[in-house]
Amino acid sequence: MKKHFFILLFFVAMQHLQAQYTTENYPAYKGKDLGLTYSKASSTFKIWSPPASAAELLLYKNGDGGTAFKTIELTQGANGSWQTKLSGDLKGTYYTFRVKIMESWSNEVADPYAKAVGVNGQRAMVIDLKSTNPAGWAKDKSPSFSANNKATDAVIYELHIRDASINKNAGIVHKGKYLGLTEKGTKSNEGLLSGLSHIKELGVTHIHLLPFFDYNSVDESKPEKAQYNWGYDPLNYNVPEGSYSTDPFNCATRINELKQMIAAFHKSGLRVVMDVVYNHVADAGSSNFNQLVPGYYFRHKKDGGFSDATACGNEVASELPMMRKFILESVLYWAKEYHMDGFRFDLMGVHDIKTMNLISAELHKINPSILLYGEGWTAGASPLPDSLRALKKNAHLLKGIAVFSDDVRDGIKGTVFDLKDKGFASGKAAMEESVKFGIVAASNHPQVDMEKVNYSKKAYSSAPWNVITYCECHDNNVLWDRLTMSCPDAGREELVKMQELALTIVLTSQGIPFLHAGTEFLRTKKGVENSFNAGDSINGIDWSLKKENLTTNNYIKQLIQMRKAHPAFRMTSNEDIKKNIHFDEKAIKGTIVYSINGAALKDSWKKIVVAFNGNKKEHTIILPTGNWKVAIGADKKQQAVSGKFTVEGISAAVFYQE
Repeated sequence: MKKHFFILLFFVAMQHLQAQYTTENYPAYKGKDLGLTYSKASSTFKIWSPPASAAELLLYKNGDGGTAFKTIELTQGANGSWQTKLSGDLKGTYYTFRVKIMESWSNEVADPYAKAVGVNGQRAMVIDLKSTNPAGWAKDKSPSFSANNKATDAVIYELHIRDASINKNAGIVHKGKYLGLTEKGTKSNEGLLSGLSHIKELGVTHIHLLPFFDYNSVDESKPEKAQYNWGYDPLNYNVPEGSYSTDPFNCATRINELKQMIAAFHKSGLRVVMDVVYNHVADAGSSNFNQLVPGYYFRHKKDGGFSDATACGNEVASELPMMRKFILESVLYWAKEYHMDGFRFDLMGVHDIKTMNLISAELHKINPSILLYGEGWTAGASPLPDSLRALKKNAHLLKGIAVFSDDVRDGIKGTVFDLKDKGFASGKAAMEESVKFGIVAASNHPQVDMEKVNYSKKAYSSAPWNVITYCECHDNNVLWDRLTMSCPDAGREELVKMQELALTIVLTSQGIPFLHAGTEFLRTKKGVENSFNAGDSINGIDWSLKKENLTTNNYIKQLIQMRKAHPAFRMTSNEDIKKNIHFDEKAIKGTIVYSINGAALKDSWKKIVVAFNGNKKEHTIILPTGNWKVAIGADKKQQAVSGKFTVEGISAAVFYQE
């Protein structure tokens, strides 16, 4: 009862403080040394808390349990900072902070800038990061993903770390762990490559990993217990998640094993994209941000409560100097310390454009080919005006950052808000313009009727690299389940054709293609739409499906190879798209036919014709004069054709002249 009374008293004091102070009152700290600065000779601890009248550092022997063996009063420094410097080698010591505001002490919290923590992230840990590097880490570097390392050369593969290896038929020893994705040559029970080797064989360039920073929803102290979460509930932003390590009680282990995983990807020619969730925290009120500087880091409604554009109870105020500084320093840390090759920003529409462009500018100084993209929307209204936020409609204002195209996503398979709705690939009429808008990467093309595009009525991309072209991701139903649900009368063969048509559209369109792991062999989540905590039986990749659907797997592999080999599918400017893509305006309903001038793009294929047939009936198209070869077609065979060509129902065809 006494504990709850003091929490209530602190909360009331914080509300009073928020009414007294405005964010403009707080001086921004300019230094880059917040958190821990470690050496064997000494350690300096520094936090930012302008409203505090006192601050303390508490030292612990263990990451959880026990009492502090020492409490040190911090000294007030410049611009709201508090610090202390302790002599000696404190490596392995755990610590927390607390501050006194309005005569009330906050809860003890982990250092917001912590690079290492104890189990479940409640205490920060003093660590020597150099000691966590695996052998050869200093020589690890990002592999080239094309001759030019241009964003449109990327093929992204979205994967959850645990999903990749947890299934009993994965043939992987370290199930559900970072190390599971370091194992090479692993095979399923059916004898086909799985895990890392499968991904390499498939031919994608970038592995987008769902959140692997320290998140809140899994109890790391119980590794023997089956627990699952996607990880979109941030706890400690600069620390790897412990449940993916072989020893969650030793933070050095999780750091080392994550680095081993990244190095293994790099050695396999694959780049790594980190899914980051800076738009909200797991629990704003109890967060280390809010305990140290109440109210500052979050946006608020008029009544003083937390605004909630994320539908997670809070949204960060990225436009404020110290929140902007935190996000920027955090991504730079991951890029430098962990050799990250890209970042995907969850609900990027919550963040302000200025912050996102600053992040892009600083990251591209480190690595000009780093890949940046995010969701150009929110899950609710925000008090920050739309004109200032990184929304899809503002994509042209973003520098070196792409947005997901929900226009083409739902044009292909139907709106995510109605499970019975169909799209172009599943036979719905009048979806052609939405798909065409995706083909031209949301650019202003004279042959796309924007009035008939499902969501956007204006083009929004500044270049093809500004758009992620996709038809599914971890959110909502996976493609196979969605097609099954929206087409209950379709047979299996027909559903397979729909899946292949959908993925062909994605992999031949302009922009940056994005695939969800397992889609190449018809992955299912058994109809579960929001599987964020549904467990391994739903989320774990069933590697036996690869053998069962090997024809589709090999077809997707062929599409990826074709895309990577031909710059005509990877244009770098909207002007090139406008000049070199021409749609056949005589194409019948349920079909899309277009040509690409490969010669103008220095492609070995001088002329290309792409045809999509979303109808069940076959459709005959008239090819321009000359002999054509079939790259992709009903029979999947190379053959010379001229004049007419029949495209099977629910299928795609690609023709070329050399």
